[in-house]
Amino acid sequence: MAITLDSPLTAVLGAATPAKRKRFAEGLGLQTVGDLMRHFPRRYLETGSLTRIDNLRIGQLLCVVGEIAECEIKNYRDRRTGRTAYRVEAVLRTGGPPLKMTFFAKNQGTAGWQARRVAVGNRGVFLGKADRFRDQWQLVNPAMTIFGMGDEAEGEGDGVEDVLDFGPLFPIYPLTKGVETWDIARAVTFARQVLEPVAELLPDALREEYDVLGIQQAYDWVHQPDDRDQVAQAHHRFRFEEALVTQLVLGRRRRARRAEGATARTGGVSEVLAAFDARLPFELTAGQASVGKEIEHDLAQPHPMNRLLQGEVGSGKTLVALRAMLRVVDSGGQAALLAPTEVLAQQHYRSIAAMLGDLGEGGTIFGSGEGTRVELLTGSMTKTQRTGPLSRIASGEAGIVIGTHALLQDQVMFADLGLVVVDEQHRFGVEQRAALTDKAAAPPHLLVMTATPIPRTVAMTVFGDLETSTLTELPAGRAPIQTNVVPLAEQPGWIGRVWERVREEVGKGHQVYVVCPRIAGDEHEAGQVDAVDVRDEDAPVEEAPRPPAAAVEEVVGRLAQGPLSGIRVTGLHGRLPADEKDATMRAFAAGEVDVLVSTTVIEVGVDVANATTMVILDADRFGISQLHQLRGRVGRGGLPGLCLLVSHTEAGSPSRERLEAVASTTDGFVLSRIDLEMRREGDVLGASQAGGRSSLENLRVLRDEDTIVTARQAAEGLLDTDVELGQAPDLAAAVRDLEQSQLAEFVDKS
Repeated sequence: MAITLDSPLTAVLGAATPAKRKRFAEGLGLQTVGDLMRHFPRRYLETGSLTRIDNLRIGQLLCVVGEIAECEIKNYRDRRTGRTAYRVEAVLRTGGPPLKMTFFAKNQGTAGWQARRVAVGNRGVFLGKADRFRDQWQLVNPAMTIFGMGDEAEGEGDGVEDVLDFGPLFPIYPLTKGVETWDIARAVTFARQVLEPVAELLPDALREEYDVLGIQQAYDWVHQPDDRDQVAQAHHRFRFEEALVTQLVLGRRRRARRAEGATARTGGVSEVLAAFDARLPFELTAGQASVGKEIEHDLAQPHPMNRLLQGEVGSGKTLVALRAMLRVVDSGGQAALLAPTEVLAQQHYRSIAAMLGDLGEGGTIFGSGEGTRVELLTGSMTKTQRTGPLSRIASGEAGIVIGTHALLQDQVMFADLGLVVVDEQHRFGVEQRAALTDKAAAPPHLLVMTATPIPRTVAMTVFGDLETSTLTELPAGRAPIQTNVVPLAEQPGWIGRVWERVREEVGKGHQVYVVCPRIAGDEHEAGQVDAVDVRDEDAPVEEAPRPPAAAVEEVVGRLAQGPLSGIRVTGLHGRLPADEKDATMRAFAAGEVDVLVSTTVIEVGVDVANATTMVILDADRFGISQLHQLRGRVGRGGLPGLCLLVSHTEAGSPSRERLEAVASTTDGFVLSRIDLEMRREGDVLGASQAGGRSSLENLRVLRDEDTIVTARQAAEGLLDTDVELGQAPDLAAAVRDLEQSQLAEFVDKS
């Protein structure tokens, strides 16, 4: 039977036991031969280290061939259970210094089994990390296979001698419990011997133009390279292929949307935008004016605008979006702004109504009167409260509609929906956005906004079917924000000074935010998860245990009765009824609350000019970009801002490094790169929709910037010639597979 990439993995596992096969399938997620071939080594060891280890370093990963020189079973009293336990101590003779190995066992039978494996004279391969204890080198927790001795636990031959028949580099694969790197190497070696020729996705001319290896050569060099250059060329092949397929999906989507008909919105029905601009008490920043012209140009086209507007907190995105909405109103259409939370929807409604003044109180989109009507629609409104807004939306009297997911409901009908603005787009799924755009008679124009700065290649990879506009300037009046880390691990007494500082700010007539990662106990805010740092191989970094996370309901009481007694302290979180949340925010905005203890519901959109200070408790539980967004809530009224990042994490830990990065700069684009480097792309690329890890297999959007840019160029060239890719049927099939898979949701900006 022919073995292909689609063949079941069991076809190349030989005499592996059912238990071992299960570990390949469940532990490593490998189901087919193709899955195995794409399970690439995460590093390579010089095969010289298989025999000589003269220059050892603590923590160095070793894969050594050696012979057992000493072996002894010792017993000891387990302090935890009080029972007798056993350890097997062995000394491995190598081409360099001898290595001591210790194996612990709970009972005598297990100790005896381990001692037989490492009996004096036995030879094998040993993989582990080097360490030193009492002036002697050790091999810590080594994985091993003994030559000529099958695994007694599974009755399976080792065949390691075959695995060791490699060139100068020995592959170290990502592993799971019960599967060693040589198990995978053995299966890969056999698969490469019996595998039918692999179909080449990339046309020969394309590979030649962009200097990309053929697929067969790439598989050979990634699994059994002669040198590091071959590894690099193989990796480039797989990364280029993945980037190309992704960019082809995005490129086809861009072309499909351009082919859709849309109503050009060029103004002329009314003059609300001109009246609004004439009343502005300040000049637009150069960035706002430039982006406004880009949007105006897009709206005038007979195909839908699809534009991403990104910019720092406070850069004026809402003003840019409002001017776009007024342009559509002037064209006889309606605009809808979709916000992820009621707090943000209410904030947008109030700020837009304030900016418009009497222009937002009357008139219709059909030109009878100067102005338009602004409506708010949220899920907490009663049926009676919704009746009027629904009627005015359906009739067209309401030119601008602001709301939450309530806008997506079937009973919401628009007279002529011309523009959809989606704020903090990463909180909405594809279906939710489509539910709103489907309410338009013709495809509406689309503007998505984010205050999370996005590096160029992330925008190109994740939002590649959108044109991107960036606001980098901050409007006049924005004050600098000083950010300091409060390291309670070293200085536990500093928390008292934090609350003294809060009292000082309140004493000056200012207001303060205190942000907590929990609502009560261990209850998270909806959609909020603790930040996790990862190693290169995507494994979470293990850090010292932390105390329970600060929770709003507990902190409010503790502060009001303790260090902030006599000060007006109020709590806010997403579990409160909508009217109570709105009343709390109104009271804070009106200066009736001094200290607002909140979850991340104040992360975006909340604008209180008198708030000058933010204390973020257990700040290490938040990601870099989220911390940057949170602190953007202060310093908005021209007064200097202060942000205190309180944390119990140890100095030098990845979590502390995150906080120190935030304290070191207020440049959101610099921070977004650091965030990606420390946490990888999981969050940015929609990992929650695609299984928890980054949806990209081989690409890393920062490391592979040049590859992504080149692949986009190659994709555009292919699509310009043949959008259906008829000359490259295997590549076309890969593009269709991605379009139809769950990753299409990731590509569609999950």
